[in-house]
Amino acid sequence: MKLSRSVANRLRKNSKKKSSYASNKIEGNPLSEKQADEVIERDERKHFLKPEQEVRNYFLALNYLEEKAKNKEKLSKELILDVQEYVEKGASKEKIGLRGPMPPGVLFAVYDSQSGNPEYIPPEYSDIPKLLDELVEYVNTTDDHPLIVAAVVHYQLVTIHPFEDGNGRTARLLSGYVLDINGYGFNGIGSLEEYFAYDINEYYASIQMGLPALYYSGRDNPPHPEIWINYFLRMVLLYSNKICELSEGSNEEEIRGSLSYLKEREKELLFFLIKHYKREFTPIEVSRELGVTNKTVINRLSVLVKHGFVVPVMAKERIRSYELSDFTRKNEKLLKG
Repeated sequence: MKLSRSVANRLRKNSKKKSSYASNKIEGNPLSEKQADEVIERDERKHFLKPEQEVRNYFLALNYLEEKAKNKEKLSKELILDVQEYVEKGASKEKIGLRGPMPPGVLFAVYDSQSGNPEYIPPEYSDIPKLLDELVEYVNTTDDHPLIVAAVVHYQLVTIHPFEDGNGRTARLLSGYVLDINGYGFNGIGSLEEYFAYDINEYYASIQMGLPALYYSGRDNPPHPEIWINYFLRMVLLYSNKICELSEGSNEEEIRGSLSYLKEREKELLFFLIKHYKREFTPIEVSRELGVTNKTVINRLSVLVKHGFVVPVMAKERIRSYELSDFTRKNEKLLKG
C-alpha cells in the first residue's frame, strides 16, 4: 500500500523512537518508552544522564544509517566503527573503537550481574581485526539470502564482541542496515528491535544457543546455527506483519482525516470524478454533466486541489484542465468505500 510522504515520515520517526527505546531496554536501560520519546525530542544542548544519552545516541545512529542506505553503501569495518562511535557518543575514549589488551591477570568477559560469574568470554582482542575482515568479506561476497546475512551479522557482531561497550546495539543497528540496503527494511517503517525486546530471555538464549561461555569452545563455529537463524526469521515475520497493519491503519486514518475537511457537495464531486474521469477534465464538461454552473465546479475543485485530491494541469501559466492526484488514484478503493 502506497503511503503519502507525510504519513511515511511520521511512521518512520515513530519507528526510530521505538527502536531506540527497545534496543536500549535489552541492555537494561531503565527509561520508559514515554521518557525515551521525550529525550529524543528534547533540545540537544541540554545535559543528558547516561540512560538518556544512550537512547539519543541510538536514534542518531539510525539517522546516520538512513543516509548511508540511500546510496546502498556496503558494510565495511569503517562503517561498523562509525556506528559504534555513535552508540557510545559521550562515553570515555577507551570505550570507543576496538577493545585492546586487558591489564595482566584481568579477564575481559561479560559477567552475570547477580552471580558475578563470566557469562561470556569473547575472543582475544588480537583476533578481532581478522574476524571483522572475514565478516565484511562474507557479507559483500555471499549468495546467501539477505535475511540470513542480516542474522549472521547480528550474531557475529555480538559474538566477536569487538568493543568494550555497545556491541549488542551496534549488532542490531547493522543487521537492520543489511535488511535496509537489500530491500527488507520496509522503508524505515516498523521496529524489529521491539520484537527482540518483548522477551529478552528468549533473545539471549537464542543467540547463546546453549554453548559454553568461551568463544573458542563452540561460539566461533556453532553446531546448530539454525537455533538463532530460526528465531531471527520468526521476529522478522512478526515485524513484517505489524508493518502491514501500521500501513493500512495509517492510510485509512489519513483518508478519513482528508475527507473530513470536505463539505458534502465537495465529497459528491470527488466521488463523481473518481467514477467518471480517469483522464484530464475541464470544469465546463463536468458542470454540464452535473447540471450546475461552471463557477460552482471551479469553486469545489479549488477545495479538492487544496486537500490533494485533484491537481490542476497548467498551460502558459493558466489552469487548462484538472486530473485526479496520484494519492486519489492509489487510494481509489478506500475513498469510494
